[in-house]
Amino acid sequence: MAVRAGWSRGLIELRQSFTNGGDVLSHLLWPVLMLTVLFFLRDTAFGTSGLLLGTLALPSILGMNAAMGMVSMSQALTAEREDGTLLRAKATPNGMPGYLIGKVVSVAGGLLADLAILLIPGIFVVGGLAIGGPGSWATLTWVLLLGMVATLPIGAVLGSVFTSARSQGLIQLPVLGMIAISGIFYPITAMPDWLQWVAQAFPIYWLGLGMRSALLPDGAAAIEIAASWRHWETAGVLGAWAVLGLLVAPVVLRRMARRESGSSVAARRERALRRVG
Repeated sequence: MAVRAGWSRGLIELRQSFTNGGDVLSHLLWPVLMLTVLFFLRDTAFGTSGLLLGTLALPSILGMNAAMGMVSMSQALTAEREDGTLLRAKATPNGMPGYLIGKVVSVAGGLLADLAILLIPGIFVVGGLAIGGPGSWATLTWVLLLGMVATLPIGAVLGSVFTSARSQGLIQLPVLGMIAISGIFYPITAMPDWLQWVAQAFPIYWLGLGMRSALLPDGAAAIEIAASWRHWETAGVLGAWAVLGLLVAPVVLRRMARRESGSSVAARRERALRRVG
């Protein structure tokens, strides 16, 4: 019952996000900006490797966008906790499980749409991609699915911890920092060793690496750490984050739901009105 209700709720939210002008703009804005960056990088070579930065960057940006799903999940939970949507879900039978399933469906669906908006024209903007074989698409699929399982629960935890939409900047700044050191726009091997170790502790680097392994020719692995795509390590680290998130998220969400009440929603609304006033 909860799964069916959550699935229906998620599909409705996803459909609404593509019929609302503001949401459509948000779906298009980031891919268009990234395609503009790729356009200017398309002819820039990386050292003497013979590879172009635009070719290297496209799969990495796809991985980064997949990881940013945790920010979208966090923002949605925080906003709907603040406006009372979460409290209304709590008051209905199977409301919380259905709500969370619906949120995962809508966020994941929007994420997949955003990736398609970036990837399809990106194939024509940059050259040198290895996308002809079924192996490439199989790798892309398992990396993307495992990456979403690894990151969306983290977003749910963060959305439960932060009580105000204004606090979302505390999440975005560290995420932007991780993106900067994770080899998204420039190969990680060009960075100091200690930064490479820090980047490898988080899922953004591994999502980027997995996407590069799916879409770049085998020779491109020469500029990666250990000159390898490290599929086993990618699966291991993303899997570890997925297990951690799936264990922690339900506990944190249950505790957060128990604390929700009409008075807490009213208090947050009053604080928001005072800030506006």
